Amino acid sequence: MHLFEEDKRRFFKADIISTVEFNSTGELLATGDKGGRVVVFQREQESKNQPHRRGEYNVYSTFQSHEPEFDYLKSLEIEEKINKIRWLPQQNAAYFLLSTNDKTVKLWKISERDKRPEGYNLKDEDGRIRDPATITTLRVPVVRPMDLMVEATPRRVFSNAHTYHINSISVNSDYETFMSTDDLRINLWNLEITNRSFNIVDIKPANMEELTEVITAAEFHPHQCNTFVYSSSKGSIRLCDMRASALCDNHSKFFEEPEDPSNRSFFSEIISSISDVKFSHSGRYLMTRDYLTVKVWDLNMESQPLETYQVHDYLRSKLCSLYENDCIFDKFECVWNGSDSVIMTGSYNNFFRMFDRNTKRDVTLEASRENSKPRAILKPRKVCVGGKRRKDEISVDSLDFSKKILHTAWHPYENIIAVAATNNLYIFQDKVN
Repeated sequence: MHLFEEDKRRFFKADIISTVEFNSTGELLATGDKGGRVVVFQREQESKNQPHRRGEYNVYSTFQSHEPEFDYLKSLEIEEKINKIRWLPQQNAAYFLLSTNDKTVKLWKISERDKRPEGYNLKDEDGRIRDPATITTLRVPVVRPMDLMVEATPRRVFSNAHTYHINSISVNSDYETFMSTDDLRINLWNLEITNRSFNIVDIKPANMEELTEVITAAEFHPHQCNTFVYSSSKGSIRLCDMRASALCDNHSKFFEEPEDPSNRSFFSEIISSISDVKFSHSGRYLMTRDYLTVKVWDLNMESQPLETYQVHDYLRSKLCSLYENDCIFDKFECVWNGSDSVIMTGSYNNFFRMFDRNTKRDVTLEASRENSKPRAILKPRKVCVGGKRRKDEISVDSLDFSKKILHTAWHPYENIIAVAATNNLYIFQDKVN
């Protein structure tokens, strides 16, 4: 695969990227970080002089979405870290996105201004109100051109609805509602109403000591506004239909792969927890990511996954040390390409994996400054497990577990991907010409 790379250098803990998301056209790309900031990149328009520049993304807008807060009732600090960003489809010249931290979802409007009105009657040019007694003539205001300004303004704040940390948000295909999900509950919101939400899933037991699983992710179906799925820490996926009842505690379909008793170990439950669930663009398939694998499920077959891809099976022998350094709890995301034919997910050592569903071929690529310059071709990487190591291979013992690709995004139509490697954002594209 031929790719070129752009690099975004950021160095502090607050700069660690925590989410990446393309908008519905792929013209904009948003990242959120641990410092509560949202950075929006815009794609360069193609020019006749520099046709190769098409595809480069430059900073369009940066704004502080969330601030650190303190919950005085529970004596808890609420981090400003952005957990998820979801774009709303563009209806007019402005763009809208939802961003969330652990407790609060915000709706942001991003708009451009290149004109300003002048010639007010009741206030002077500095904005100060004039004394009515001094107004002797009436002026006709005029609109004058000005330098382009991109403004981000908060339009709605959806808060006070989650006892536990929000792990995902999803916009419905009706574009009127969205859901926010925490460990035990899923709430449905109307985009116009901030003071109330409807609880559609509640798995909290009467006695918390009986708690056996938590919700890890949830997403609406891309075309059916009544259908959504949520995944659990036990490795199961539940498909719910909101037409069945107001509280969707009873699922319509239940997807779970029975465990092979011969593979049972102390870590089985931890590594079977699903960290991400995504509908395919067609709405026919589901993709889930657990610690070692990516699985593709057909919505019409609940008994077992249609396809299973090993992301880093060579880590099976390392689970003990991964448990000790807490890496076993890392939550990797997964994404589809625009045609649902290729899937991508991250790994350690700044590696990310792509699996072609048609040819069954897979590739491991690395996102790092050291081995790639802009418009350089990425070389596939291989990990060697024991035995003799070839020249191009890297030994499993020398993998860097502090470098991990948790968040990735794929352009909705083109072969352009965004990969967040700790505090760097890389944008790769199929080589043109």
